[in-house]
Amino acid sequence: MPARDLYHDSVKKALVKDGWRITHDPLRLTWGKKDMYVDLGAERLMAAQKGNELIAVEVKSFIGASSMTDLEGAIGQYILYFDVLQEREPSRTLYVAVRQKAYEEVFEDPLGQLLLAKKRLKLVVFDDQTDTILQWIP
Repeated sequence: MPARDLYHDSVKKALVKDGWRITHDPLRLTWGKKDMYVDLGAERLMAAQKGNELIAVEVKSFIGASSMTDLEGAIGQYILYFDVLQEREPSRTLYVAVRQKAYEEVFEDPLGQLLLAKKRLKLVVFDDQTDTILQWIP
């Protein structure tokens, strides 16, 4: 199993505060002989829909020497997990969790805005000081 991201526990607490129940820590995905681990799986009861909303959350710190390298790695991992989830658990929505500071530095930049406009990935932005969700970007 891979090492946990620096902000793993902060995201986990923030999701619980936001009404989610953590169901997997980590969420194991298997394709052929390959195992992959998304950081968290969670669900929330949706009373109006009479069902559960399911998500998978990959936590990314963006604290490496190059934010471009971190972004490239995050997108590659997102695509891999997205495709396997579509086959194994199509009702689960995949998100990348990033701190507010990382969101401002990476995703408010023109390249980050392009990725979000093209719907290349979904984000959940959190405050690592208060362990709260600030915004969901579908």
